[in-house]
Amino acid sequence: MITAHINGIRIAYEDTGGSGATVLLVMGTGSPARVWEVHQIPALKAAGFRVISMNNRGIPPTDECPGGFTMDDMVNDVIGLIDHLGCEDVTLIGTSLGARIVTETALARPDLLSRVIALAAHARLEPVQQAMTRGEIALADYGNPPPPDYRAAVMALQYLSPATLRNEDQARDWLDMFAFDDGRISAGHRAQLQISQVLSDRRSAYRDISVPMLIIGFADDAAIPPRLSREVADVVPGAEYVEIADAGHFGYLEQPAEANRLIIDYLKRPLATARVRKMPAVTMV
Repeated sequence: MITAHINGIRIAYEDTGGSGATVLLVMGTGSPARVWEVHQIPALKAAGFRVISMNNRGIPPTDECPGGFTMDDMVNDVIGLIDHLGCEDVTLIGTSLGARIVTETALARPDLLSRVIALAAHARLEPVQQAMTRGEIALADYGNPPPPDYRAAVMALQYLSPATLRNEDQARDWLDMFAFDDGRISAGHRAQLQISQVLSDRRSAYRDISVPMLIIGFADDAAIPPRLSREVADVVPGAEYVEIADAGHFGYLEQPAEANRLIIDYLKRPLATARVRKMPAVTMV
């Protein structure tokens, strides 16, 4: 990855080049940008877009900033990278924590953006998600992760659709992947979790967003239930909402063909149609 000094830290990013419109991908909590390389980056490149992905602060080789940071810091990192690259009319795509980052960026600097796509968007967390976040922070402080098989099973239940888990071969593959690392939560990952712990209800603020938005919910998402994504669509003027069936929190990896179709169709739509009016919520089944 390329590194640039932005906002006093090193930000690592990947730029595919190309002459098409620029799409900047922003990942969720604890995850590196390379997750996008499995499905989304190839599809976007094939569709003719210039694709840039970044490691958020907290995720090496971007600086971890173990002393902590804020949502404003993460938003300013996105803005700083756009300025560093000299991009105009950028589309932001983010998932989970990344969805919050791109939504907040739309609120802060609409002049930089053409549109935003937020996967597993949310303006607040409910008690169960708040408790999970507190628990993950406590695990980070404890320093001893749960046994790999147990941790992998918990992650499968938290992040995957029952439709995926019913396929025993797929379930085994996911369990093997989840058990691959040692399960320790780094200082940078912990700092990202801390941001979720202090999240206030942002629904009122999001009424001032002027950038066209597509919000994608995942029907079986236990980490960010789709009702929270629909809440964002309900308050952002002109936002569209679609929901992917048989998809959990990692729905863009479980149902990549459908996720990529929705993303690319929205990006190729004439921009004026995304700005005209509040679109009704639509559920993909």
